Amino acid sequence: MWNEFKKFALRSSMIDLAVGVIIGGAVGKVITSFVNDILMPPIGLLLGRVNFTNLYINLGRTKYPTFDMAQTAGAPTINIGLFLNAVIDFFLISVVIFVMVRAMNRLREMTEKKIVVAPPTPTTKVCPFCKSEISIDATRCPHCTSELTVEK
Repeated sequence: MWNEFKKFALRSSMIDLAVGVIIGGAVGKVITSFVNDILMPPIGLLLGRVNFTNLYINLGRTKYPTFDMAQTAGAPTINIGLFLNAVIDFFLISVVIFVMVRAMNRLREMTEKKIVVAPPTPTTKVCPFCKSEISIDATRCPHCTSELTVEK
């Protein structure tokens, strides 16, 4: 069983998958920070100083001025702002992953394309009489002095 597990875990596709998951997690954290810390504050400012994390619908009877106070009190809420952040976060992660996969596919296509090189044009031929190698333009064999017919 241990040997089967080692074969499974050490296959290159499993290692590639592990690397992809780790990089995906790191990219996800960076994009989440980008959405929450860089993208949403200017959008909130443009929309009238709205803090998206404070956009929520309180389902309880008590009013709370901020989302944090409602959460601390344990009030039931529908978290619209957090949902919007998650949707934008998902969209940006999807775009980044798409661009990365597209770039990798193009790179793979470039490396898999076989470059077909035309064979070099011959510069010599074989004398039909003495079988020596002679210049392709020769009209007489330098080895046996036989007269050669010119091929066109």
